[in-house]
Amino acid sequence: MNSNEKQELKILATKARIYALEGIFNAKSGHPGGSLSAADIYTYLYYKEMNVDPKNPDMPDRDRFVLSKGHCCPSLYAVLAMKGFFSLEELPRLRKVGAMLQGHPDMKGTPGIDMSSGSLGQGISAACGMALAGKIDNKNYRVFTLLGDGECEEGQVWEALMFAAHNKLDNLTVIIDCNGLQIDGTVAEVGGIEPLDKKLEAFGFEVFKMDGHDFDQIEAAVNAAKTVTGKPAAIIAKTVKGKGVSYMENKVNWHGAAPKEDQYEIGRNELLEQLKALGGAL
Repeated sequence: MNSNEKQELKILATKARIYALEGIFNAKSGHPGGSLSAADIYTYLYYKEMNVDPKNPDMPDRDRFVLSKGHCCPSLYAVLAMKGFFSLEELPRLRKVGAMLQGHPDMKGTPGIDMSSGSLGQGISAACGMALAGKIDNKNYRVFTLLGDGECEEGQVWEALMFAAHNKLDNLTVIIDCNGLQIDGTVAEVGGIEPLDKKLEAFGFEVFKMDGHDFDQIEAAVNAAKTVTGKPAAIIAKTVKGKGVSYMENKVNWHGAAPKEDQYEIGRNELLEQLKALGGAL
């Protein structure tokens, strides 16, 4: 991609982090750490990669995205709103009673959400079903799913991976947001999943790695995954939990806690400074 495209993606991802932080603060609950770590991946998929139409969100031939780690939806909601699936005015109402945007994605109530998710380990199974349906129907759409590294401790994830390889789902790309932390501590301490690349390969996947905050690497990995035939692809994305907010970065206590007002102002101001440095504005 050219420098202007990359700059615009950085601006959009920073905005997504600001909106996500705002929503979580107003809700007084939510999951900032993983939302911030995944923002660049969401931004690239929806603005550069996926065939989607905000004016026709149920378009039959659209590419599909399943957020398997459903609690990290605030920044996904931000990207969907910026893309035009619904109004930006919905974002501050995150998790409010009767609001469109709840704490986990709801495909029945939110335009642009392809699958309700939240119970960890299950989203990837739904993505496999979508990919298999595409194969059966001779459709050209691609299916992307994003998991957390902590989520990969779930047995159902590995059942789904076996299913994908067995059915040669080369229209499926599994992306794993490896920020190294989960609710109870580091992934390595709680239920170490390494060597993740070797395990994925053993389960029948072609595996790629990337820095999940570098748009050149994201593009290279996603493009490489699309060239794989006869088996599914997996991308291991190295990320920073709480990316962009200094006091949240790599801190396990920000997995599922909302910032207090003074913390929110500090985090928002830091992100606004990053946005300004990129030449963007809200």
